[in-house]
Amino acid sequence: MEIRKETNVEVSGVPTAAQLELINSHAKGKLTAEQVYVFSLRLCDDQVDRDLERFDTAALPALAKLFIGKTGIVDHRWSSDSQVARIFETQVVREDGVSYIKAWAYIRRGGHADEIIADIEAGIKKEVSVGCAMGWSACSICGGAYGECGHQKGEYYDGQLCCAILKEPVDAYEFSFVAVPAQRSAGVMKGLGTGKRTLKDLAEEFGAQGEYRALFKEAQLGREYRKELENAVVRLCLALDLGAEEPVLRNVVKTAGAEDLRKLKAALQDRFDQMYPVTAQLPAMGGKESVVESGFLI
Repeated sequence: MEIRKETNVEVSGVPTAAQLELINSHAKGKLTAEQVYVFSLRLCDDQVDRDLERFDTAALPALAKLFIGKTGIVDHRWSSDSQVARIFETQVVREDGVSYIKAWAYIRRGGHADEIIADIEAGIKKEVSVGCAMGWSACSICGGAYGECGHQKGEYYDGQLCCAILKEPVDAYEFSFVAVPAQRSAGVMKGLGTGKRTLKDLAEEFGAQGEYRALFKEAQLGREYRKELENAVVRLCLALDLGAEEPVLRNVVKTAGAEDLRKLKAALQDRFDQMYPVTAQLPAMGGKESVVESGFLI
């Protein structure tokens, strides 16, 4: 999945000696401090955005490394004419309970680049967005692959808001100066970075939205039924005191097939019924006819 996340330009100016050394590692010829302009920007963080998604905190260090050497462009136009800057250093910063990627980029002074530098200094060009690819997204409620577990973003489960956690960085593409960001700070724009098409895309293209919605509802019912099976198996295992804790049991049932879960539930239920048979609360009459005092009849 392709991720585009809104960021901000923060600090700008003349490069230090250490920064200039890093910049020259990306340049063909040796640049001087007078030839380049550096600025820092805040890239993606680990907070829930308006699409109810967030980057995995543990994924930020790897993603930060992928952004080193990536280009800065304008309006996400992937052409050499749009290239204006390049990232030469990144780090993960933790502030006020938020982790984010901070990057430093440089622009070669002269010509049209001076206009961009002037706009940065004037605070006109300060919103940017970044493009990257993440391997998959996890459900914040159960930890499984989001879209396969039945939980829905924006819904609350036991007081916890469900969101999708973007995991396993695959690639970083670019950052781009944009005139009007499509989303607020820490927002994301998603696409298909792998080039693969989804079933929903195909349904829309070939006019099969009705069939797609029907399949989606059936799949959702199937996920709910499986969840009920998993919960029943876990409850029976705990009731029979098999010696395994609930987190272990949850991990085990997640990997089992639906048919195996049904058989296991039936076997556990039989064992439970044998150990704890159902008994009547009232004692048997022993075949004696009950006697009713007629004086109490109304």
